[in-house]
Amino acid sequence: MQKIDGMKFVPPLFYKEGVRGSLLREIRKDLMKKFLAGGILLLTVGMMNVCAYADDPVVGVGKKITLDYTLSVDNKQVETSVGKTPLNYVSGSHTIIPGLESQLNGMRVNEEKTVKVAAKDAYGEVDPKAFKEFPVSTMPKGMTLKVGMVLQATAPDGSRFPTVISELKGDKVVLNFNRPMAGKDLTFKVKILKIENAK
Repeated sequence: MQKIDGMKFVPPLFYKEGVRGSLLREIRKDLMKKFLAGGILLLTVGMMNVCAYADDPVVGVGKKITLDYTLSVDNKQVETSVGKTPLNYVSGSHTIIPGLESQLNGMRVNEEKTVKVAAKDAYGEVDPKAFKEFPVSTMPKGMTLKVGMVLQATAPDGSRFPTVISELKGDKVVLNFNRPMAGKDLTFKVKILKIENAK
């Protein structure tokens, strides 16, 4: 900067930089205003999305799920909860077959889905060792035994479970202690009715 007759002069280079600096400051201010406005907008949208997700829960670990289902085996309906009592379970508690539970994760209320579950992920494959022979004399007296008949067996500890007559061999009866749906691929039609936090 030079002084001539009491007047101040700024060299052209500094003058230009000063103008440019001033312009840059104004641009920065303008950008900052837009940035802050955009940031506030994004923050607002983000909060709205959080609220939306909070009001739209999905099936996942720790959630109590209420659903309707229809189970079919070999294209024949076996059972359904529709019009009856819905099924309740807590996701992750392993209280329903694993192949069904894993495919329900991520579903939302009122969502419907057809779920196919392979035997190995349902009630397991048929175990040949679960077929046992017993004398006919050990069966309930007065009962006409038939293949496919379901009997109630009692274990030594007093627990009861179903068994199926698989074969009649003279004075012997072969009982199948596999689960009734062992070796069967299952098809479920499900509809999520309610999703809550498990207590």
